[in-house]
Amino acid sequence: MSPLLCLFLLNHAPVEHPVLRLWPNGAPGSEARRNEAETKPHPWSIANIQNPSLVVYVPEHPNGTSVVIAPGGGFRELVVGAEGDTPAQYLSNLGITAFMLKYRLFREDGSNLNYDRDARADAFRATRLVRSLASTYGLDPKRVGYLGFSAGGEIVSAAVFGPAPMAPANPDPVDLQDGKPNFAMWIYPGPLGIPAQVAADAPPAFLLTADDDDHTNAVMDLAKKYRDAKVSLELHILSGGGHGFNMGDRSSLQAVKTWPQRLADWLSDRGYLKPASK
Repeated sequence: MSPLLCLFLLNHAPVEHPVLRLWPNGAPGSEARRNEAETKPHPWSIANIQNPSLVVYVPEHPNGTSVVIAPGGGFRELVVGAEGDTPAQYLSNLGITAFMLKYRLFREDGSNLNYDRDARADAFRATRLVRSLASTYGLDPKRVGYLGFSAGGEIVSAAVFGPAPMAPANPDPVDLQDGKPNFAMWIYPGPLGIPAQVAADAPPAFLLTADDDDHTNAVMDLAKKYRDAKVSLELHILSGGGHGFNMGDRSSLQAVKTWPQRLADWLSDRGYLKPASK
């Protein structure tokens, strides 16, 4: 093999991203199924997530900000490519350490899970685990965000608005961390988890959806409650794009294709792309 070919293969080798289990002995209530393999119902998705985890994307030049990414899939599957890996790579290029969350799916056939208990437990534990890894990855524990697509947006709502899950009898060091994110980003989310009222201490929000999406009312409802609470938000209603346009690649509309730049602008305006102070 020529030296040039060796160099090409090294530069184009697949990157191995660390996978961190949320709980070392399995998720609460799912311990007996923690060794079950994930399934692949479609080329773009996975299912049967019985042992939730975070996939870590470390940027070349980390700025101290971190974001948990919750892909969508209606709680029946997870769109881990277009709504997990792709946004993680995008944020990594901005200097953000991204953690793609593989959470349990309560609408899957045969599931005995539910949103209020199990989805909320996974959502909080993900934030807590990221904060516990601050020294490992050079993160600012006060700059932990959450980004969710579709049903993943309902995971964000669980973390932002839901009461913390009941502490276990013997909490580990991760359980002692704060489970609330410092900022939150909803992309065409569903309505689950949106409270009757947003508290004044809610994190700043970025909301984006399309006017022709069936879930647009969820975004409008959340935006109104943010405004009533006088909490900072940025809202984008695109004229088209439908539901599930991912990072914009599924649309011919320029506003949809370039929407991630609106997110990057917001992150920059909030100071999350600057290096964290020591």
